[in-house]
Amino acid sequence: MIFSKIPMMLAAASLTFVVACDETGPNQNQNTQQGAIIGALGGAAIGAIANRDESNRERNQAALIGAALGAGAGAAIGNNLDRQAEELRRSLRNDVGVSNNGRNLVVVLSQDLLFATNSTAVSSVSQRELRIVASSLNKYPNTTVNVIGHTDNVGTAEFNQDLSQRRAQAVSAVLLGGGVSAARVRSIGAGENQPVASNLNAQGRAQNRRVEIIITPN
Repeated sequence: MIFSKIPMMLAAASLTFVVACDETGPNQNQNTQQGAIIGALGGAAIGAIANRDESNRERNQAALIGAALGAGAGAAIGNNLDRQAEELRRSLRNDVGVSNNGRNLVVVLSQDLLFATNSTAVSSVSQRELRIVASSLNKYPNTTVNVIGHTDNVGTAEFNQDLSQRRAQAVSAVLLGGGVSAARVRSIGAGENQPVASNLNAQGRAQNRRVEIIITPN
């Protein structure tokens, strides 16, 4: 019966959660724990499905093996995200945002910090910050990097789309110059289509003018 597999799967997930809960790591290994649980459940499901033609006992064993393998992979990914996020927060300026949602890291630089008005030349201050990001990407190479440019809604949509694309490419060029493989990096212009604040006031427009570097484990 299907239900006979569930206790074994939950037991495996619980075990990996306990193993992952080492409070000595960065952020108390928050994302290591999350990755282990997700990996355990996913691995257990794959193990059970792959052995669906076997006996209940054999399927349970396969589920446990899958859970252990999945937990190990998930914990490793979560641990790397935790560590990389903490290292970036310590190294980057306070006005560079670093967020970690357990699935990817998002580094946010204001376009007012990156560029002069209507320019795509990366400022010397921002080049230093981007070289720090490049060094981190080289230290944790098993990730994909999307560099996304955003603008406010001042000007035409066509102009903003083109400007955001060229600015994303300019940021990507600095990362590539820092040794990051071009195969890992994609430049995307989002124009004015993804605001994070109101465009009706100067403060909101400033928040919308940004470049996001999204780092996703492979």
